[in-house]
Parts: sequence; C-alpha cells; structure tokens
Amino acid sequence: MKLQILGCYAATPRTITNPTSQVLEMKNHLFLIDCGEGTQVQLRKHKIKFSRINHIFISHLHGDHFYGLIGLISTFMLLNRENDLHVYGPKGIKEIILLQLRASGSFTGYNLYFHELESKESELIFEDDTVVVKTIPLNHRVYTNGFLFQEKLGKRHLNIEAVAKYKIEKVYFDKIKAGGSVTLDSGEVIGNELLSLPPDPTKSYAFCSDTQYDESIVPFIKEVDVLYHEATFLDSEAHYTEKTKHATAKEAAQIAKLANVKQLILGHYSTRYGSIEPFKTEAQTIFENVLLADDGKEFEF
Repeated sequence: MKLQILGCYAATPRTITNPTSQVLEMKNHLFLIDCGEGTQVQLRKHKIKFSRINHIFISHLHGDHFYGLIGLISTFMLLNRENDLHVYGPKGIKEIILLQLRASGSFTGYNLYFHELESKESELIFEDDTVVVKTIPLNHRVYTNGFLFQEKLGKRHLNIEAVAKYKIEKVYFDKIKAGGSVTLDSGEVIGNELLSLPPDPTKSYAFCSDTQYDESIVPFIKEVDVLYHEATFLDSEAHYTEKTKHATAKEAAQIAKLANVKQLILGHYSTRYGSIEPFKTEAQTIFENVLLADDGKEFEF
C-alpha cells in the first residue's frame, strides 16, 4: 500500500503549497482522493499515469477539495481516454461538472459515471475482488465524507517444500491457493494447512478531512493501519475550530488514540504557519506514531 501526497494544505493558495489531493495505491488500484486546484499538474510532476486513475473520491464541495476536477476530466478527454471514469462525491457534483462541460462545449469520449452521496450513515460505495471502500460521515460546515479503504484477504501462498515433498502437480496450485486440499493417486488426502501458508495480512487506510473533532467516527476507523486526519490548527488557534469546523493536531492525535490506529498522518495545515514540525510535536504528546504529510511526499506501508 502506497500513499502519494499531491497536496495537503488548507484553502488559501500559495506558490509553494497545494490544496488537498492524494493518490492511494492499493491492490493494483490507483484511487485519487480529492482533487484540489492544480491536481493534474501534481500528477504530471510525480509521474503518475493518468490512465490508471479510474476512481475519484471527493470528500466535499469546498473548492480546495474539488476545483481541479473539471480540468482533470477535460484533460482525460484531450488524451483520448477510453476507460470508464467513476466519480464519488456529494449530491450536486454531477450538476456542477456537467454544467462546466456544457458551457465550454466539451464532451467526453469515455463513460463518466457519477455516484452521488447524501447518506449521513456509513455506506459501501465500491467493491471488487480485492478492495472495499466505505464512507466515513464527517462533521464539517457542508456535507462531508471521509473514506475507508480496506483490502480483502488474498489467496494463500504455496508451501513450496510441502508441494515438492508430496509431488503435487501444478494443475492443483490454484486450488491450493484458494484453500483446497489435494487427494493423491494413493487416495491420501493432503490438507491445505500442510500445502499452503497464510495469505498476506490485509491493510486499511482511512481518509478523514475536513472535519472537526468528532468521536463518532472512531468505530468506523477502529484499528486501521493508517489514518490521515486533518490538523488545520495548532493548539494556540484551537478557538477557531468550532467556527470553521476544523481540528487541531492534538485533536487528530486523540482520535487516533481512541481508535487504536497503527499510524497517524497529519495534513490540511493552515497556511498561516511557517513550519509544520510543531504539528507533529503537539500530536505526539497524545499519540506517538505520527507522520507529517507534505506535498510530494510518498509513504509505503
């Protein structure tokens, strides 16, 4: 599982920072999470193949989280994209994007599917053979969802020594990986526990931005491998959190602690601060395993 941060700063634009956008690589998928202004330039800069992005998840309809979407959709058109594109986001996103396309006399040569969200409960929004994606209801000034990405348990691994010992034919390998046993010509049944090893542990990633401190999300993110939680403010500006419905670094750390996550990544920093290091310092007074997102930074778990 890899996470590429394209942008992780709050709304006010600067030449040296970018608004929210990130790419999660999980089980051969490249999921684009939020699409702030300039996202496609960041994708180019970090050599991420446009053609591999088939699913885009938009948390909410504040500009710093989706103003780059129409540009990316248009560029896909210019590149003669053929693959279907799925966009998951709050109700209204379809109207906004189609209006922009119509006004500019544009059209896509590929199928563009919108999955509009309006439930205030967690719901399953994507599933295939390898990955499940669910929403995480967040508490912000407008309707907002975080997203929980979970790997499904994969196939078991061949126990090469046991397979050689029992002279198992290759034709049975897929059956063994799927959990099956094998009957030898002698009639002896060799159990799967002898012929295979456990599958790789599954991994999970929770994206929670934008939101104020809200313990109601804890059950949805319990014991995830990695939690990205917004930390717009340091403790000295905590008085702004109620009005803006954003969180502090310490509040993000408290959520991580309550949910017993393995790793916390902080992001969505206010651009008022000259350095992001104090965010880590404050968060670690509550939760030890803290990493700082930054534009262009890549994490592998």
